[in-house]
Amino acid sequence: MSPRGVATPDVRERLFSAAERVVERDGPGALTSRSVTTEAGCAKGLLHAHFAGFDEFVAELCLDRFARTAAKAEALPGLAGQGTVARNLDAVVLALFASGGPALSGLAMARPAAASRVRTALAGGAPGFTAIQESITGYLEAEQELGRVARTVDPRSVALAIVGTAHHLLLTSWPGTPDPRPAMTRLVAALVDG
Repeated sequence: MSPRGVATPDVRERLFSAAERVVERDGPGALTSRSVTTEAGCAKGLLHAHFAGFDEFVAELCLDRFARTAAKAEALPGLAGQGTVARNLDAVVLALFASGGPALSGLAMARPAAASRVRTALAGGAPGFTAIQESITGYLEAEQELGRVARTVDPRSVALAIVGTAHHLLLTSWPGTPDPRPAMTRLVAALVDG
């Protein structure tokens, strides 16, 4: 545990990673400010010193993870011609499901104040599902130019189907339910190879 008055490096990421471990191990119902700070091995008040409250913390955690996935998706068009199309798409889409993604998304949506913060941030331009969808569309168009995706494939519709399914699975999966990743992988393969 960090001594009182000593700076804790990269507090946000430390707390976010701790929250993901709590959710993965114990489920979303176990996520509290105390469980996060205990898991992070830091002072109990650290979370509230950096966030206005637990709802802000949950919203910021979701937005941070959406932004990471959006950044990964933004790199997709540069991968055109490399690896396989399905594997490149899987790497981005499955990142949404890493580290308790379904449970965290469900938790944010179950907390009205957190859900409102997420919606407001996304409406204000924070990267989220729309940015991921746009990147997937651009990537599929680039792969079509290289002849690796059939011209009969509609990149915008495929991107919408992938992102929409990921969104659905994020909000309807939780610890104890079947792992959504195999279904997502099958969908991606069917859409780009089918």
